[in-house]
Amino acid sequence: MTSPPTQRERLRALLDAHPIVRAYELRRAGVSAPTISRAVHDGELTRISRGLYRRADGEVETEQQLAEATKLVPKGVIAMSSALAFHGLTDQMPREIWVAISVKDWAPSPPYPPIRIIEFSEKYMQQGIEYHRISGVNVPVFSVPKTLADVFRSKLVDRSVAIESLRAALEQRKATPAAIAEAAMAGGAWKKMRAYLEALTSNG
Repeated sequence: MTSPPTQRERLRALLDAHPIVRAYELRRAGVSAPTISRAVHDGELTRISRGLYRRADGEVETEQQLAEATKLVPKGVIAMSSALAFHGLTDQMPREIWVAISVKDWAPSPPYPPIRIIEFSEKYMQQGIEYHRISGVNVPVFSVPKTLADVFRSKLVDRSVAIESLRAALEQRKATPAAIAEAAMAGGAWKKMRAYLEALTSNG
């Protein structure tokens, strides 16, 4: 007769499937708070911030931090400089993870990973969301056209970065000029972007 799995075995099984977990997810899987504490003490589990843990032997990559941010800000979307970096449109790696939330949502301030919260109107929060599976988490990231519209509309990202990202998107064929223009019009950025997009596409 097979004995039921121990709490530590349940913990390991959950971490195999989801390298980043919330405390309530562990408890729901039958892992008690004392077992969680012992796993942290033994170096099997790493506490990222209050109520958020990751498997200790996993490499902390930039993309994994996006998954951690999603766990901490479940109503947020990876945006602006972080979305540009995720899509490979800039070589500048932001020191903080940019997360957009609706103006009506509450913004947490976790000590780690460093998160920069920006507020979007409800209209802009509903456009161009993609989901990417990272470390077992469905991470919402604004699409290439949507992100380009955001960085051109906002004063938070340097215009030179926005222009180079637009150039990279076109050269790498990450989005068509038509899709970029459509997103810029919907995202209130067309007046600021139009001249640059037309110049970059004037030679075909």
